[in-house]
Amino acid sequence: MNRFEAGSFDVIVVGAGHAGSEAALAAARMGCSTMLVTIDLNMVAFMPCNPSIGGPAKGVVVREIDALGGEMGRNIDKTYIQMRMLNTGKGPAVQALRAQADKDDYAHHMKHTIEKQENLLLKQAIVEELIVEDGEVKGVVTHTGAVYRAGAVVITAGTSSRGKIIIGDLVYSSGPNNSQPSIKLSENLLDLGFELARFKTGTPPRVMASSIDYSKTEEQPGDLEPNHFSFLSKDEDYLKDQLSCWLTYTSPESHEIIRDNLHRAPMFTGIVEGVGARYCPSIEDKIVRFSDKPRHQLFLEPEGRENEEVYVQGLSTSLPEDVQLDLIRSVPGMENAQMMRTGYAIEYDVVKPHQLRLSLETKLVKNLFTAGQTNGTSGYEEAAGQGIVAGINAALAVQGKEPMILKRSDGYIGVMIDDLVTKGTMEPYRLLTSRAEYRLLLRHDNADFRLTEMSREIGLVTEERYESFLKKKQAVEKEIARLESTRLKPTEELQAFLAEQNSAPLKDGILFADILKRPELKYEGLIAFAPFEVALPKEVIKQVEVQIKYAGYIKKAAEKVDKLKKMEEKRIPANIDYDAINGIANEAKQNLKKIQPETIAQASRISGVNPADISVLMVYVTQGKIAKVSE
Repeated sequence: MNRFEAGSFDVIVVGAGHAGSEAALAAARMGCSTMLVTIDLNMVAFMPCNPSIGGPAKGVVVREIDALGGEMGRNIDKTYIQMRMLNTGKGPAVQALRAQADKDDYAHHMKHTIEKQENLLLKQAIVEELIVEDGEVKGVVTHTGAVYRAGAVVITAGTSSRGKIIIGDLVYSSGPNNSQPSIKLSENLLDLGFELARFKTGTPPRVMASSIDYSKTEEQPGDLEPNHFSFLSKDEDYLKDQLSCWLTYTSPESHEIIRDNLHRAPMFTGIVEGVGARYCPSIEDKIVRFSDKPRHQLFLEPEGRENEEVYVQGLSTSLPEDVQLDLIRSVPGMENAQMMRTGYAIEYDVVKPHQLRLSLETKLVKNLFTAGQTNGTSGYEEAAGQGIVAGINAALAVQGKEPMILKRSDGYIGVMIDDLVTKGTMEPYRLLTSRAEYRLLLRHDNADFRLTEMSREIGLVTEERYESFLKKKQAVEKEIARLESTRLKPTEELQAFLAEQNSAPLKDGILFADILKRPELKYEGLIAFAPFEVALPKEVIKQVEVQIKYAGYIKKAAEKVDKLKKMEEKRIPANIDYDAINGIANEAKQNLKKIQPETIAQASRISGVNPADISVLMVYVTQGKIAKVSE
């Protein structure tokens, strides 16, 4: 720990939630002396809301974090109580893994990992001020007056930033789960010239497990077949003794209780001022917006093995406590439920993300990065995805290296960051598969193929892990080549198998790869007719099957990416004066100056910038006709 005694670090990370944990671990693993500062050591990687990881798009992000060398996937694989693959009846682009976490174990394991990490110091303190000299961050000042110097700082303060909890007409200053809020850091950011917005999120009440009548609900068990978030996890370690979740619904009585108490709902009385998430509305908002629906799904999710608390997913609310209790007891299975924690809304500060570069460095202050809910996102996965990128780029900045920029075709993390920086967000941003134009390329199964090489270049993937990846890659390539050259003959056995699968019989011999493209056929069924010498691992088989079955679609998507690369590579100089360029519409000029795009491709995605504007801009950049900003 001698490296830390002088109070000087390469990187300081403020906030130890899911974004901060990944940022600090990434920077430390890249060789930077790093300090991770948190308001409360008991809140490291805490889950104040849903005790789960993954789901559509989000689950792919966790795999991407793992492929980059991050910790979230490994941590949930150690601490889950249920694992399920979602959308198995649909195509690979929308299949997603989701795990219920033992939330206490999850936080404990992540904190322990941080404490054991070389080059990383975990410290309890409240950062109140940034040290900024000549437009460059130089360190932080804590509430005790302690000064810590650093080459780069990452802010991941999340919902603690001037947090305000709201329950009915009760309003008080607080971070999540009644933790201490961060007040002065937001004020300091305003003093430095940053634009902040006010967002809102919320959480449902928790009820006592033993007070629920599960006979009135539908069981939702975990999967028996092994699945993992981390590419390092092994099938033999897959948990068989999983806990079930349970499905129930609101009742007509539930809706009546809410309607009768809308005059006490902060969402509608004006107490709540922050903008809430459209894709995760409160139950009172659902009842008003979807008044024609007779009921809404609720999932009863256990929060841990040694924990009686059950999270009522779908019942997020800021109604008064007495109304919340009546509401809970109007739900089938919870007629006699005991409420252990009251649901609440929380308002907090957000750094408007148009003030960031694609590296997550702020445009206003050099070597200052922000990540997580501070940037306007919702969800642990979105936060962690930004966190690892910010941590990597903070380390690269200190090392004097070029930043790592994830493109939209590289991963969902790239989609999210580009959306935030280029388009901004008027509400808590949530990743959806529909946001990715290349989602067939951004699958759960191929995150390592997309990102391992990139991570190795920056030093986050060990040689051992890289060798394992190469072995897997070579096995996939070898098996695809074999199937593309193996011809199956129309034997009686094969024809009988095809009939069983309701697949058309063969009239002649056919390449294995061609018959595998039939949607009704699976690799595991056909392989008996062209057996491999050694059985292949499940993850290799999945890659082979997807790459062959969807070869045409994947090729078309890859061609679109290749066409866009020219625009991605065409950089826009930082000193460009848009006002001096004739032919660009005024609205486009205003938005270009606001966002300050780094490439032509990014400029093309800005709202209000049309193809004609891009054509003019392309000519100026290509011909070097860049007008310098007048002094």
